[in-house]
Amino acid sequence: MATQLLRPVGPLRLLRRSAGPAADVPLRAASHGASLLYPEHIPTSPLQKALLAVGSAGMALYNPYRHDMVAVLGETTGHRALKVLRDQMKKDPEGAKILQERPRISLSTLDLGQLQSLPEGSLGREYLRFLDVNRVSPDTRAPTRFVDDEELAYVIQRYREVHDMLHTLLGMPTNMLGEIVVKWFEAVQTGLPMCILGALLGPIRLSAQNLQVLVSELIPWAVQNGRRAPCVLNLYYEQRWEQPLTSLREELSITDPPTPH
Repeated sequence: MATQLLRPVGPLRLLRRSAGPAADVPLRAASHGASLLYPEHIPTSPLQKALLAVGSAGMALYNPYRHDMVAVLGETTGHRALKVLRDQMKKDPEGAKILQERPRISLSTLDLGQLQSLPEGSLGREYLRFLDVNRVSPDTRAPTRFVDDEELAYVIQRYREVHDMLHTLLGMPTNMLGEIVVKWFEAVQTGLPMCILGALLGPIRLSAQNLQVLVSELIPWAVQNGRRAPCVLNLYYEQRWEQPLTSLREELSITDPPTPH
C-alpha cells in the first residue's frame, strides 16, 4: 500500500535518485529559481505532502532503518513543531547564534584529528568514540527537501545532525532499544510527530525482556530528562567540544540512565 501511494509522487523519486547530503553547504536561499528556497528544495502541494507522509510512514514502520523515509515523514508532518523550535532558538543567545551562522556537522566540517586530541571525557572525544564504537557517520543524514521555509529547513537539518550528539549525551547505543529511548527524549523535547510516532510504535519490535525494561525504567527516565532539560537545539556543540561530558550533562540536568538489573 505504501509503495503504491508513493509511485505517482514525483518528489520521492527525486529523493531516491539524488546524491548524498551536501552537509558542508549552509542552508540558505539559493538562486535556483523563484520557487526553490534552498539548494535541495523540492516544492510540493498539500496533497503531495499528505501522500508523502502516508507513504513514508508506512515504509518507516515496516523498516525503521529506512532513514530516508523517516526524514520525509519528519519534513511533511513537522511544520508546526519546527516553528516552535525555531522560535525557541531565536529567544536563546546560543540558539540565535546557531540560526545566524548555520553550522553543519559532517566529515567535511569536523576536524577528527582535533577531536581525537581532546581530553578523555570531553564532549568531542566522547562523540568521536560514539561514532567509532557504533560505526556510524554524520554524513548519513539526508538533506532537507520538502520543508517550504528555508529557516525551518535548517532547523530540521540541525535536528538530524545533532541526533548522534543526543545519543552521546544520553549514553544510548544505536540498537533498537537505544534508538527508541532517544526518540522518547526527542519527542518530549521537539514535539515532532515523527518522533512521537517512533516513540509509540517502535517498542512493538522489542523482545519481552527489553520491552519491560523500556516501559518500567527507560521511558520514565527519558521523559523526565526531556522535560527537565532546556532545548538541546540551543547548544552550539561545535564550540563545546572541550567541555567535559559530565559537566554538560549537569548543565542540562540530564541524569545517568538506569542501570540494568
